[in-house]
Amino acid sequence: MASLTDTRHDDPGLLSARRIITLLGSILVALSSGTNYIFSAYAPQLGARLHISHTQLNVVGLAGNIGVFASGPIWGRIVDSRGPRIPLIGAFMCFLIGYAGMKRMYDAGTDSGTSISAAHFTLLVVCGLLTGLGANAGIASAINTTAKSFPASAHATTTGLVQSGFGLSAFFFSTIAHVFFPGDTSAFLLLLALATSTPILVALFIVRPVPLPPTRPGPRGDEDGDYERIPSGEVAPFITDPIIDVVGIAEQGSRTPLLGSRQGDEPSSTLRLGRSQSCSRPDNPPDIHGKMLWGTLDFYLVSIIMALLSGTGITYINNVGTISLALFAKSNPIYDEVEASKWQAAQVSTLSVGNFVGRVLSGLISDFLRNRLHLPRAYSLCIVSSLFIISQALAIGISSVSTLWIATATLGVAYGGLFGALPAIVIDWFGLAHLSENWGYVTLAPLVGGNIFSIMFGRNLDAHTPHEEDTSRNATRFVGGEISSEERCLIGRECYVSSLRVTLVACMVALALSTWAATRDERRRRAVRKERTDERDRDL
Repeated sequence: MASLTDTRHDDPGLLSARRIITLLGSILVALSSGTNYIFSAYAPQLGARLHISHTQLNVVGLAGNIGVFASGPIWGRIVDSRGPRIPLIGAFMCFLIGYAGMKRMYDAGTDSGTSISAAHFTLLVVCGLLTGLGANAGIASAINTTAKSFPASAHATTTGLVQSGFGLSAFFFSTIAHVFFPGDTSAFLLLLALATSTPILVALFIVRPVPLPPTRPGPRGDEDGDYERIPSGEVAPFITDPIIDVVGIAEQGSRTPLLGSRQGDEPSSTLRLGRSQSCSRPDNPPDIHGKMLWGTLDFYLVSIIMALLSGTGITYINNVGTISLALFAKSNPIYDEVEASKWQAAQVSTLSVGNFVGRVLSGLISDFLRNRLHLPRAYSLCIVSSLFIISQALAIGISSVSTLWIATATLGVAYGGLFGALPAIVIDWFGLAHLSENWGYVTLAPLVGGNIFSIMFGRNLDAHTPHEEDTSRNATRFVGGEISSEERCLIGRECYVSSLRVTLVACMVALALSTWAATRDERRRRAVRKERTDERDRDL
């Protein structure tokens, strides 16, 4: 038995060149797909150029987020059933058209002092929506391909690496723009149009699922098993309990369960158990999707947590540029646009690096909890929620742009950790066969949190923005640039702090729900282990 285990873990196929190329290609796709996080790097300039309000600017940013999250179930179903090729082609077209359209509108501008027409604003929103659609098509293809190319013991780590590319995207592109096109928003948008679409074309040839070695029986107490390639549209076995032992193998072409059934078990009762619980018995591995998914408490629990935390993250990400400008103007009576843009770019870069670190660490921590400590991966959500709370508390207290990076970095790690940990939790709770579809439904949640918090944030900014008859509140002289005191709130923390208090409370609620989810999952696992022990005692 030991020799069989050694053979399985030394199988060179798991680290073959083809598998590594697929992983690197998926990271490249993710790197090209995460550019929605860079919106705040050019949003203030875009708003000033087109003379639109903070609320309208947040609507444009939300359009990108809606494209990312609302399209999740659609792209997910396509990836699950047809593979990554069609979504990758869609991502290429959406990126190219979306960013090229934004560049065209930015270059055209408007007449001095007048806002763009409703038709042009709608077109701008559509361009933002297209960038979001492309982002989800790309990341869904990358995550699905990676999950089906590596065994369960490495799911959180490998998908976390892919997600880290998604998080690092903003830093990567903002650094290129800062070095080669400083202060040139038009060139920056052109860079985004070309540098996001071109790598997707390359990925069409290298991002394909790599079949895993055939399933083989492992020793009793083995933590993880390897899996056969998951055929699209078929129910696939997935082992969630780290101490489950494989006691039987289905004959080829038969419908016998992969795991041997216990004596006295009735198939109908086992099926009902699997349908009612996302972490099912070991003799009925989870394969929950479609209507069944919408009938499970776990789905709503993870969706609410996602809505509260991702809504907080999206709001901060879309407005960190505006926050940095407000703090800079408050501390500098003579406003230098070039200097302000440097602080703005620094926040975007810090956020992106934190996002990258969070996605990598969350995958490692999640696998460590499952494989070493034998704890549910859901405990990682408690860590993530705590980081969100710390980030919002720091942002509320910071009054200088020079220290804003502390809150930004913490928020980046928390946001990256959320999206790095959740895919593996979704696999554990609902199964692998319909991962992209299920993940797509879970990522509908940020539409609720993101819309509510972002619109609230934008309205609060507009309420604190001085009008023509009240210019005393922005006692700032402008050295140059496009930002007008009549269009922006530049009075420091007063512009946004009340909104952050709301998101702080939301994160506290998310921490309570995360704790409940983790302890609930742990109790369920203990019950399964106890039942298995009792059955073994009865057999003896």
